[in-house]
Amino acid sequence: MVADKPDKPSILIIDDDEQIRGLLKELLGVRFDCVDVGSAEDALSVLGAMSFNLVISDIQMGGLSGLDLVPRVLERAPETVVVMISGQQTIESAIEAMRVGAFDYITKPLDLRHVEAAVGRALEHQQLLQDKRKYENHLEELVRERTARIEHLAFYDAFTDLPNRALLSDRFSQALVGAARSQRKVGLILIAIDRFKKINETFGYRIGDLLLKQVAARLQTCVKNGDTLARSGDDEFALLLRRVTGTEELADVSQAIADVLTPPFSVKGNQIYVTGSSGLSLFPNDGQDTETIMKNAAAALFRAKELGGNCHQFYTAEMNARALEHLTLEYNLRGAIENRQLINHYQPVLDLASGKVVGMEALVRWQHPEFGLLGPAKFIHLAEDTGLILGVADLVMSNACAQARRWRENGCGNLRMAVNISARQFQDQSFQEKIVRILGEARLDPQSLELEITETSIMENADSAVKALSAIRELGVRIAIDDFGTGYSSLSYLKRLPIDTVKLDQSFVKGATSDPSDAALVMAIITLAHNLRLKVIAEGVETEEQRAFLRLLRCDEAQGYLFGRPAPADAFDSMLPAGPLRKQDRLLASPRSELKHRANGDQLIAEGTAPSPKLRVS
Repeated sequence: MVADKPDKPSILIIDDDEQIRGLLKELLGVRFDCVDVGSAEDALSVLGAMSFNLVISDIQMGGLSGLDLVPRVLERAPETVVVMISGQQTIESAIEAMRVGAFDYITKPLDLRHVEAAVGRALEHQQLLQDKRKYENHLEELVRERTARIEHLAFYDAFTDLPNRALLSDRFSQALVGAARSQRKVGLILIAIDRFKKINETFGYRIGDLLLKQVAARLQTCVKNGDTLARSGDDEFALLLRRVTGTEELADVSQAIADVLTPPFSVKGNQIYVTGSSGLSLFPNDGQDTETIMKNAAAALFRAKELGGNCHQFYTAEMNARALEHLTLEYNLRGAIENRQLINHYQPVLDLASGKVVGMEALVRWQHPEFGLLGPAKFIHLAEDTGLILGVADLVMSNACAQARRWRENGCGNLRMAVNISARQFQDQSFQEKIVRILGEARLDPQSLELEITETSIMENADSAVKALSAIRELGVRIAIDDFGTGYSSLSYLKRLPIDTVKLDQSFVKGATSDPSDAALVMAIITLAHNLRLKVIAEGVETEEQRAFLRLLRCDEAQGYLFGRPAPADAFDSMLPAGPLRKQDRLLASPRSELKHRANGDQLIAEGTAPSPKLRVS
């Protein structure tokens, strides 16, 4: 077997003549580790467990021949060198050996000098092969490192190693796509070091560069998981916040940035005091795309510098007008809650198998005494920012339960009433008590109420969500996950959640009949939900083709413009309890400016820019 010395080359000798094997081992065994076998089959077994620098093999043997063995050896170990032995002293035999991959060829009877010379040449060649492999591996590693460095520099600042403007723009675009689907807000803060040119002139550019590194390090302490701090200019940084509640949180982060810059910086023995100016912009308030929001943040930064620096400014095109409108609407909204000026519109939910209306979803409107009927685009964000959202939500649920009771008393059957709830309600300690009170006042069976909460709201604190949902479900109220597929829930939590229904997000429904990927996702979600004994409702159904596809997949229920737009309760009197919703009964006369607002109330989508919009209340 192979000796323990790692620097001793190893040789495998293959010959069915035991005397030749013994002769070769005696000749080569002093300088090399030699293993000998009597057949090609045995050689393959040994090669499966050991590696060799050199293989010496007879051409003609019983069973597998040496010529058949060579390709198999080289396939397993390309750097192994093979020398063939043959009793035939013809040029054709030598050519055939070389053709199958042998390095050299010696004939019987063996001349020991020829054997030693052939072994020497073969091992030198094997060493060259190893050196070549090492060199090629080294070159490949250098290429990989250089390529990685080039790719890194394409998206990262070489000096601070922060993402550069290109990567910031890419991440911003991704954040906006996610925010648009899950109706979140995205914030951008542009930060400039005040009077940085003066610092360079006073201390030198080398000190200025080192200062920027320290500034970047301090700014990193203000970055949460998922957010991005980038270097956007010579003395400017940008902080992308993928998920913010509104302007107050954005202002708090800006103040935190100012606070971390307050202590002096020590750079090469110099104590340097720094302040920063910040420009703030918010999606969707200040723009719908990356370029617009970054431009607006830059305008706000310019204004902050104009004011002398060391401050932050929100972008606003008409600051005074917007502020006045905000204050007026806030005052009016408080009165609207007290005077019950908030009303519900309803959108039907159909059983796909029978075509019958089995439920309604309540969607809020504001009957403003001066401005007329307002969609949630005008007031939901305001309600969230001012904390009035709980009052709005309570009124929506109260009106919805009362209407469900009226429909039932009018012989419309036990229609299920769906009401959206926000993360704020979900965290309200008195939420369960409110549900019990509202159901009692409406004299409504808890099974008739279904609360919809977004996937994202649940997963923000999944463990506490399980407890809260369990307590609500113990009341007899049904639970649905809204916009399923747009968040980040895991299958393990989906199994744990005490829910009854999964609402398939309209973005998947829209592409299900044209995009194989969306179709596969829809099929997978429906199958998964049914395996977990959950009902599936498809949102945003607009075409007969979509309805047929969903029925084929055994989706339980659906809602969307194909069946009816959100409308006042009395618009459904002719439909209920007639059964299947006929084409001529569809509500085609709803306002053109219909808007959709998801349960977290973070983003609004106009009817003209999104399929099957649906008003939501947070």
